[in-house]
Amino acid sequence: MFAPNAHHEIAKTRYTILQDRALAFCSAFLDLPNNPPDKLLSEHFVTDGPKITEHGPEWANKRLPFLGRTFSGGDECLEYFSLLSDTLEFIPNKQTFPGKEGTIVDDTAFAGSKTARGDVRGMVSVVGRAKFKAVKTGQSWDEQFIYRLSEFDEDGRIGHWEVWADPLSAWVAVGDEKQ
Repeated sequence: MFAPNAHHEIAKTRYTILQDRALAFCSAFLDLPNNPPDKLLSEHFVTDGPKITEHGPEWANKRLPFLGRTFSGGDECLEYFSLLSDTLEFIPNKQTFPGKEGTIVDDTAFAGSKTARGDVRGMVSVVGRAKFKAVKTGQSWDEQFIYRLSEFDEDGRIGHWEVWADPLSAWVAVGDEKQ
């Protein structure tokens, strides 16, 4: 016989944990003033070697210094946020991130790298839409971008956050690196 309210006490699956954590992470970007980088890292990332990679050509580092490299560890991840916010402003809206129906979750996928935690499985992809603005020029544009979250720990904290965005629009908006 089932215990009273047993139907309300269903254990979360790995899939649900990863999806919920990914959506919570994305939601934090909708209220950046109350979610500064150190809070994002402490609440959503593993403590032992988080990584952030924003993919793009290395030659674009002259104008977009956060692009084309992996920032590893807490201090480097904070550096990523600093370089990013010195260059671009992120202007989200209510439709920036999809709900559960708009996430792709594979709780058994392997990102291709081993961590101190071993062969870490699980990947979540989310497509977002927002306006971005170059800090120095004020030029803005709308774009779609993709977040791929992987290397989660047992609690669903993110080990690696990868971003694919539109570096050409950012490059043009930021303008000449001599500014």
